[in-house]
Amino acid sequence: MNILITGATGLIGAQLTLQLIKQAHTITALVRDPHRAKQKLPASVTLISSLAPYTTLDTFDAVINLAGEPIFEHHWTLQQKRRLVESRINLTAQLVKLINASRIPPHTFISGSASGYYGNQDAQIVTENTPPTNTFPSQLCQRWETEALGAKTRVCLLRTGIVLSNMGGALAKMLPLYRLGLGGKLGSGKQYWAWIALDDMVKGILFLLDNKPCQGAFNLVSPNPIPQTHFNHTLASILKRPAFANVPEFILRLILGERAQLLLDSQNIMPEKLLSQGFVFAYPELKSALQAILK
Repeated sequence: MNILITGATGLIGAQLTLQLIKQAHTITALVRDPHRAKQKLPASVTLISSLAPYTTLDTFDAVINLAGEPIFEHHWTLQQKRRLVESRINLTAQLVKLINASRIPPHTFISGSASGYYGNQDAQIVTENTPPTNTFPSQLCQRWETEALGAKTRVCLLRTGIVLSNMGGALAKMLPLYRLGLGGKLGSGKQYWAWIALDDMVKGILFLLDNKPCQGAFNLVSPNPIPQTHFNHTLASILKRPAFANVPEFILRLILGERAQLLLDSQNIMPEKLLSQGFVFAYPELKSALQAILK
């Protein structure tokens, strides 16, 4: 297939691009910095810095949209919230407009979202049918998904949990603290974390790309979400380090502001639709996933 991908230099996008090339697909990547992208991506990837030359996407068989300003990097000032929204909505709107202007549109549009769609759900089991909440991450995901669903083609939405990898993302930020013996419980520690190994994340996107019956929203998370305190003990045990720190909720909210909800919201999320379509996780359990990642 001839595939257009955005966010190709990100944690998920870079690994996905490598796998797509291994499968002999032709890849065009929309990137902000072609020089940096050239150093990170295989030479066979065609790099473009703008969609301006395109009036349609007739030449592409599929579009995978993973671009977006990182949500946890900066305080959520009004300006930063606007940046988070615009980086997702504006590009998605551009892609949808080009898809809908195509005489022979791409047969598949896979577009990012996040488990933040659901907000705090306490311990209740969450599936793709669970309604969203009114928090900022939830509203952001709702707008992002609504924009993507305007495409007149098969649309798959990726409600992604915490992606585990030693190459970037949340785990890479945690590892230095845990290796120093400074890991620990966040808030009550009872909140469920919905997670997925990077290998399964990429495998899941490829599965959706190849399976035409799949459409709509999919939870890209392991079938075994766990309480944060369990995550803490499992990671510390594998690293053979103590993890007795305890950061109270009010301290997290004081330091992180609104962003603290990304660590404190409880999301007992199940990948119900992926499993019903026959997807098999390589790393359904946290311990085996972390052992493989940190090997």
